[in-house]
Amino acid sequence: MIRCISCGAEYGLDEIIYTCRECDSILEVVMEPDVSRDIFECRRNTMWKYKEFMPVDETRIISLQEGGTPFIKCDRLGEELGVNLHVKVEGSNPTGSFKDRGMSVGITKAVELGVDTVGCASTGNTSASLAAYAARAGLKCIVLLPSGKVALGKLAQAMFHGAEVLSVNGNFDEALEAVTALALEGELYLLNSINPYRLEGQKSIGFEIVDDLGWRSPDRIILPVGNAGNISAIWKGIREFYEAGFIEDLPRMTGIQAEGACPITNAVRKGADEIIPVENPETVATAIRIGAPVSALKALRAIYDSDGTSDTVTDEEILDAQKLLARTEGIGVEPASASSIAGLRKLVESGEIDNGEDVVCIVTGHLLKDPNTAINACKEPVSIEANIESLKNVLKDL
Repeated sequence: MIRCISCGAEYGLDEIIYTCRECDSILEVVMEPDVSRDIFECRRNTMWKYKEFMPVDETRIISLQEGGTPFIKCDRLGEELGVNLHVKVEGSNPTGSFKDRGMSVGITKAVELGVDTVGCASTGNTSASLAAYAARAGLKCIVLLPSGKVALGKLAQAMFHGAEVLSVNGNFDEALEAVTALALEGELYLLNSINPYRLEGQKSIGFEIVDDLGWRSPDRIILPVGNAGNISAIWKGIREFYEAGFIEDLPRMTGIQAEGACPITNAVRKGADEIIPVENPETVATAIRIGAPVSALKALRAIYDSDGTSDTVTDEEILDAQKLLARTEGIGVEPASASSIAGLRKLVESGEIDNGEDVVCIVTGHLLKDPNTAINACKEPVSIEANIESLKNVLKDL
C-alpha cells in the first residue's frame, strides 16, 4: 500500500497519486516482505537482486541492469582523514547517476498503470535517466530544464535519448511546479522524487551497502542532498533490512548541501521539522542547486531518526574534494557528488566524526556529467615537440 507520512491515510498501489488527498503531505510505499536474506545469494548483482522489496510486478520490469555499483575501500584517503572509508560509486549506473535505480522502478510502475507519457523537471541527472528508461519502455517523455543551468553531459543525454526537452525561463523549483500541475491534470505521469515509486528504487543503495559490508551497517552514511529524496530512500532501505532482521545496527544519516542551496541544513541547525525554502539557490554543484526540496520532510525525519546531521560546504571545498578523490583514489565524480567527500573532511576537522568511524560516502554522478567544470579546474595540457628530449624535460619537472 501507499501511506501518507503525516496523517497515515492509505492508498492502493494501483492509484496514480503524488501527495495525500487528506493533508497534502508526501507519501511512501509500505513494504513488509516475509523472506530470508538467503534468497539473495547467487543472484545477478543488480538492484533487482532484492526484487521482493520492490513494489512492482517482476514480470514487467524495465531495466538497463542498474545497481550493483562499485563499493570501493579507500585506504589512502581514509588514512588521511582518520576513518575507515568506503565510497559507493553511483556514477557507474547505466546513464551515469543514482537516478537510474529510481527510474527503473518508476518506469516499470508507469507501464503497469498503462500511461503513455512520462515527465519530470530536472537539474540534469533525472532528465537523462528518465529519457533513457522511457526510450527503453517505448513511452513518450517530456523534461523541463532550467535554462542555462544544466551541465552539458546531462543535457546531451536527455536530448539524444529522444525526450522532448523544454528549456524553462526559471529555476528548478519553478519548473517542478509547472510540470506537477500538468501531471495533476492527467497529461503525463510525473517521475520526480515526489513520486513514491522513485524512492523505492533508490533505497536499493542502502540494501547494497549492508550486503557489501557482510550484513552489517556502517557507523555513518554521508551523501549530497538536493531534492532530498536519496537520503530518505537509503534510510528507508536500511531500515527495511533492519526490521526484517537482516542487520543488527543502523547508521547515522548525514546530508551535505552547498552553502548556496541549504534549506535542509538550515532546518537541522535549528532543530526544525520544516524547511524555509532558499530563493534563487546557487552553486557550482548543479545537481543539488535546489531551494525547495520536495522530499524535505522525509529527509529531516531520516536525519533525526538516525541521530544524524547535516552540514554545508562551499563551492571551493566541493571542487577541492572533487580533485582529491580523483587524484588520491582514481574516482572521478561530478561536483555535487564530491560534496559528500567535502562534508566528510569538514566533519572530521570539526570533531563531529570520530577517529576510526566506519564511513560510507555516496558519490552520485559520473565525472563526465559536467565535463566543462572538470576541464576548467585543471591546467591546460603542456605543448611539446614530438621527440624524446622534449619528453625528458617534462619528466624532470614531475
